[in-house]
Amino acid sequence: MEPDQVAADKQDIREDVWARLRAAGAARFPGTRGRIPNFPGAERAAEHLADQPEWVESAVVKSNPDSPQWPARTRAVAADKRLYMAVPRLADQAPFLLLERHRLDVAPRGATSITGSARHARPIALSEMSRVELILCGSVAVDHAGRRLGKGGGFSDMEFGLLTEAGLVDDQTTIATTVHPVQVLDTELPETEHDFRVDLIVTPDKVIRPCSPRRPAGILWHHLEADRIAAIPALQQLHSAGDVGSY
Repeated sequence: MEPDQVAADKQDIREDVWARLRAAGAARFPGTRGRIPNFPGAERAAEHLADQPEWVESAVVKSNPDSPQWPARTRAVAADKRLYMAVPRLADQAPFLLLERHRLDVAPRGATSITGSARHARPIALSEMSRVELILCGSVAVDHAGRRLGKGGGFSDMEFGLLTEAGLVDDQTTIATTVHPVQVLDTELPETEHDFRVDLIVTPDKVIRPCSPRRPAGILWHHLEADRIAAIPALQQLHSAGDVGSY
């Protein structure tokens, strides 16, 4: 668990960024607060991401399900990349969804929305997955060193930890985020042991390449309470098997 003060500081920053997006007229439906905020220019950010060599060279992408990353998910499937999305709250025995263009009977855009993926993707267990070459994550805020804040649920960290424990993510996996310029902060964001940093920050206008990589080596079990482990079948299975490494 995060120390109370760090958690409070992170939430204050989220509230400030959500408010700044609203003030700038950069908040798309369904709003900002409590969300990975959708923003005007998300399509251009996805276009810039698709021009980056890490994206071009990746065949397997894992993405968050939020609206601002929808254009990039669509591009991934349209380009015949294998796309993984997490099951909401990692609540199923098969915690990820697989989308592949050749298996779809709808256009990539229709399959890569939140509701479309639930209908058209195939649930898949960790043991069935391929190594992930690029992770696209949603962010509420990022700084120039690659530190990021999500919306506070901790599921991006959990997904990253699970994939790392399974040997599906490693130091060669690129981590990217697409954001509005308002979300890129000059101040240093608070960071805890289980937080990862991003390698690419892509806005509608530019690409930032932080040079201070940092990522945990797997699940930090001492950060998790028993009820959190019990609520996520893949975590419960790892923990029950005693496959907890040095964490």
